[in-house]
Amino acid sequence: MTSSLPAMDVRAPYEGGPQAVLLDMDGTLVDTEGFWWDAEVEVFGALGHELADEHREVVVGGPMTRSAGYLIEVTGADITLDELSVLLNAGFLRRLERGVPLMPGARRLLTELAAHRVPTALVSASHRTVIERMLVSLGPEHFALTVAGDEVPRTKPHPDPYLAAAAGLGADPARCVAIEDTATGVASAEAAGCRVIAVPSVAPVPAASGRTVVDSLERVDLPLLRSLVARDVSHLRNGVSAD
Repeated sequence: MTSSLPAMDVRAPYEGGPQAVLLDMDGTLVDTEGFWWDAEVEVFGALGHELADEHREVVVGGPMTRSAGYLIEVTGADITLDELSVLLNAGFLRRLERGVPLMPGARRLLTELAAHRVPTALVSASHRTVIERMLVSLGPEHFALTVAGDEVPRTKPHPDPYLAAAAGLGADPARCVAIEDTATGVASAEAAGCRVIAVPSVAPVPAASGRTVVDSLERVDLPLLRSLVARDVSHLRNGVSAD
């Protein structure tokens, strides 16, 4: 979807910064990874299966088809993937009705990006119905584009969502910074060629070449985003790889 920028102190574009910032949703901007797990526990409990905590790190950040398929396999539940997906989405949406808590630093970062007219996209493995509900809390005006997991041929960890977001914004993926909270999302963004800031939520994300790991969105600001892209440009001008 496209939208206008919010009415605020709109300044000149942040020169030398990323062509676009691409943001994951669950666990990155909104504190909802626990919502998904609670919905999964509830649904499988109704089916007569208790989910062990060890499965949580496996399913976190993954697309619905992968997470649901994995849980069916490990539990042996008598349910189809399509049936389970409907139940999980319904359980998750019910929890959203209680309110959606934003991650620390999320509102400030979105406001800062909009104020400096940095093109911003929401890139999620969640379905469109979930994204539309979440945008009520996040503010649709903060995003020039949103990409849902059920709108791309392959969702995370494949690069398709981030490639679609960059293309939709007319940006070079190599000049984009993606912000993610899970290894699955990081793999997707890096496969697309983006620079990545990882802000781990449920499971740790190890440091790696070309990847910046921080403990909170409160540590992410325009100077940091600019430094990641500026470093790449400097390396390219010197004829060497940033990695």
